Amino acid sequence: MSFDRLIEKIVEKQNPTVAGLDPKMAYIPAYIKEDSFSKYGKTLEGASDAILTYNKGLIDRLYDIVPAIKPQAAYYEMYGWQGVRVLAETISYAQSKGMFVITDGKRNDIGTTMEAYATAHLGETDIDGEIKEPFGSDALTVNGYLGTDGIKPLFSVCKDKDKGIFVLVKTSNPSSGELQNLELEGGQTVYQKMGTMCEEWGEEIPGKYGYSGVGAVVGATYPEMLTELRHSLSKTFFLVPGYGAQGGGANDCRGAFDQNGIGAVVNSSRGIMCAWQKEKGLDQRDYAEAARREAIRMRDDLRSVIGEMHL
Repeated sequence: MSFDRLIEKIVEKQNPTVAGLDPKMAYIPAYIKEDSFSKYGKTLEGASDAILTYNKGLIDRLYDIVPAIKPQAAYYEMYGWQGVRVLAETISYAQSKGMFVITDGKRNDIGTTMEAYATAHLGETDIDGEIKEPFGSDALTVNGYLGTDGIKPLFSVCKDKDKGIFVLVKTSNPSSGELQNLELEGGQTVYQKMGTMCEEWGEEIPGKYGYSGVGAVVGATYPEMLTELRHSLSKTFFLVPGYGAQGGGANDCRGAFDQNGIGAVVNSSRGIMCAWQKEKGLDQRDYAEAARREAIRMRDDLRSVIGEMHL
């Protein structure tokens, strides 16, 4: 099962983190942009070329210490088809280095449309008898608030292609409670109900380390709820946003992990990608080294509260 592979990588590297690759032009060193613009101009092609160079540089200095990356699809779509091509190339490059890839797409639909999303991001497309893999991510974030109709279409791809999904449960944004904290009949909140549904959906895709192929997105910005959900969702692996730039720290993430130090992967995007902009006097050509230093700092910060991770 897909998350078994992620868990094994986490334990191997003793690092429960994922680097979010959400590129903007403002994050990319000037020398990379200048080189790309000299070839393609200040165009969508030029921007996309710069992003790919930047991403590859980061991956080259992270792959041996960070088990996974999480590209957010919107940051590539904003550069048109050229950016979408870079998303595919980034996924392929990271996987060639042995990294697990979570596409953050938050896809949400029902029936054959959701099947199409599953095929695009996790599966294979049949082109008149020729089988091709469009993106080939290892996992995809999805929105489960259309109910089971929006999740079931993913099961066959996850089973057949060894993939996983992370369902939005308790998100890290400040206004998440406007809907997710509402109480349903019987006193259960909306996010608790969604978490329970993840446990039930996960029975379709069991894993060998106790966690299913249906994970949950639960933010570090709500540590008490994170701890509560870890206790109630014993078979659901967590993707934890909100560390770093959004205000979450290692102690806020502690409750996401089980007694073996596993059960979650914690994301940092801007903290790692933009580390070079925070180091005074740093040569911008050392941007990837700065990202590596921040990734090591984050790893050690989390390990200080989690301890050793073992299967």
